[in-house]
Amino acid sequence: MFTKVNPVFALIDCNSFYASCERVFRPDLAKVPIVVLSNNDGCVIARSYDAKPYVKMGEPYFQIKDRLAKQGIVAFSSNYALYGDMSERVMTIIESMVPGVEVYSIDESFADLTGIADATAMGRQLRSRILQCTGIPVGVGIAHTKTLAKLANHTAKRLQAHTGGVVNLCGDFERDWVLRNTAVSEVWGVGRRMTAHLEGMGITSAMHLAKADPWTLRKKFSVVIEKTARELSGTPCLELDEPDPPKQEICCSRMFGKRLTELAPIKEAVATYMMRASEKLRAQKSYCKKVRVSIRTGMFNPDEAKYAKGVVVTLPYPTDDVRLLTKAAVEALDHVFREGFKYSKAEVLLLDLRQPGEFSDDLFAVNQPAEATRVMAVLDEINGRWGRGTLRSASVPSNPDWGMRREMMSRSYTTKLDQLWRVT
Repeated sequence: MFTKVNPVFALIDCNSFYASCERVFRPDLAKVPIVVLSNNDGCVIARSYDAKPYVKMGEPYFQIKDRLAKQGIVAFSSNYALYGDMSERVMTIIESMVPGVEVYSIDESFADLTGIADATAMGRQLRSRILQCTGIPVGVGIAHTKTLAKLANHTAKRLQAHTGGVVNLCGDFERDWVLRNTAVSEVWGVGRRMTAHLEGMGITSAMHLAKADPWTLRKKFSVVIEKTARELSGTPCLELDEPDPPKQEICCSRMFGKRLTELAPIKEAVATYMMRASEKLRAQKSYCKKVRVSIRTGMFNPDEAKYAKGVVVTLPYPTDDVRLLTKAAVEALDHVFREGFKYSKAEVLLLDLRQPGEFSDDLFAVNQPAEATRVMAVLDEINGRWGRGTLRSASVPSNPDWGMRREMMSRSYTTKLDQLWRVT
């Protein structure tokens, strides 16, 4: 006789992740409000909890610069190398402590706690270990479904003074209290438009949605809302996702730090973007047969002439060799570049991606030389050990003047040897 075991999910979500990363190596900012800006220091994309009452997401920095200074809010340029490395450290700790993990985003993951005797104690252990080893505070929500785990996590953060950052909704009393005291707009997957439709039906709380007839919701809206309602009532409809399959396209594009009018710096930018795209290509162990390169001017300034064009290049053989990919992309720029325009952005797109052995070659087809594969393996090994960009193509500059404006970027404390934290 087998007894069915209800699944137990935990959602581990980093608190104000970008701002928390900035605070790890700046203890003097522990109680200072922080905002993080988008590429080229454009607008606010992240806020610490204590900055949220004063700054809205998406506000342009140039409009609020003086207000931030007056209110003592510190602004940082986005430091994606730091955030990515800190995220990897957090996820590695989680993976070492639980039987199954689904990395949901850069700052949150679902964990499988099924069969663990005291899930709440495990949640507190996860929170303590992550804080101790990385300095990043997290909230942990535990429940029998992923949607309830998300709701539990929201409650853990909202009532952190009472919950200690961990909420377990596996019990009926705890689950019902949270459902009654949570607006339907706060439910995972319920957007602004759906909120208006549901409120028009009298569904204003998460409890109302949990008790609504799922078939009616499916007919009136979609299967997604039906599953959400079932999950809120305690019926699991979502499992931990398997690792994502290899991507069919890989793109790398950036806005320049300033308008470019000459071909040479645009070629440098494309070579730089191709370096990053090829790293992603090799990370998923794929080969590329086609490359698309495109450039464009700014599209919103009425005083600037508009121009955008791209071209697709077929490579002589499927490859992951950054040297061949860069050569093809840079040469393609000669066919799309036009003088007299002020260019603001370039993009490289790797197409026709397949795994080794999936390309149908004939007896006389040219394949990537074995020595090229070995060179790329050495390149990735060196950069993986000593930091991205330690070894790079000769056409990739170290400090280009066309690079993104990041005048307030913090140091790369964990990824560059010359910027390690020093204690004196």
